[in-house]
Amino acid sequence: MNALFADLILIGHLLFVLFVTGGLAAIWVGAALGWRWARNPWFRLTHLLAILLVAAESLAGIACPLTVWEEVLRQGEASGHGFIRRWVHQLLYYDFPEWAFTSLYVAFALLVMATLARVRPEPFKFKTGRPPRAGETPPRIPMHREKN
Repeated sequence: MNALFADLILIGHLLFVLFVTGGLAAIWVGAALGWRWARNPWFRLTHLLAILLVAAESLAGIACPLTVWEEVLRQGEASGHGFIRRWVHQLLYYDFPEWAFTSLYVAFALLVMATLARVRPEPFKFKTGRPPRAGETPPRIPMHREKN
C-alpha cells in the first residue's frame, strides 16, 4: 500500500513540475496566440508562487517535501522498481550538485517574474467590478435572503 501512495506522490510531483515548467511556455504561446487564459491573474499568481516556493526551499537548503514523503513511503520496499517509479524518476531526478539546482530554480523564478512584466496578467476582478477605493466601504453582501 505504501508503494501505491509513493507512486501517487511521485505522479503529483511530476504534475507540479509540468505545471511550473510547462506553464511558462504556455503563457508565452497563449499570449502570442491571444488566448485570454494566459493572462488569467489567478493562474499567473499560482504559477509565480509555485516557482518561488521551489526557489525559496532550495535557497534555504530544505529538501522538497514531495521527495521526502516518497522516500519515507518507499523505506523497506522490495528492491524491484515499478514502471511508474522507473520512468518518472528518470524524468524528475538528475545527478547534479545542489548548487546547480538552486541556480536553475532561482533563474527560472526570475524568468517567471520577467514574464509577468512582459506579458501582463489581467487585473483581478471583484464582484463589484472593481476593488473598493481607499476609505470606501465595500458593498454589503447579505448572507441570507431578506423576506418581504
